[in-house]
Amino acid sequence: MSVIFRPARREDVPLIVAMLADDPIAAAREGDPSDQVYLVAFEAIDADPRQELVVAEADGEVVGTMQLTFVPGLSRKGGERALIEAVRVSASMRGRGVGRAMMEWAVDRARERGCRMVQLTTDKARADAHRFYASLGFVDSHVGFKLAL
Repeated sequence: MSVIFRPARREDVPLIVAMLADDPIAAAREGDPSDQVYLVAFEAIDADPRQELVVAEADGEVVGTMQLTFVPGLSRKGGERALIEAVRVSASMRGRGVGRAMMEWAVDRARERGCRMVQLTTDKARADAHRFYASLGFVDSHVGFKLAL
């Protein structure tokens, strides 16, 4: 199976939102994929040169998504870092290497931009995801905190 990556398009938004919601942890925080709030958010992401909303396609079908945010900073000698968020693989494609291909592509994309670090967060309850990210060389090095607003 060959996976290609491309920028998400407006017409991909409902499918992306459905993938985000197809998850026991995230399901309660997502809404109707056709809700205009998602299109407004897409337009903001699409207009920002430091944001890349990406989809993975296999045989012409969208099978995964992730958002890359490139964060400038003074630390690490002024190096930019890439933040990978909202990683999802469609339920029918899980366990078939799509997630690994997505993460490898994201790390390569960060290298292309000259980033000095790639980081991500994942819910504490996602033990399988923790093992997966560790298998890719990510290190569980920090404690993260969130405050819902």
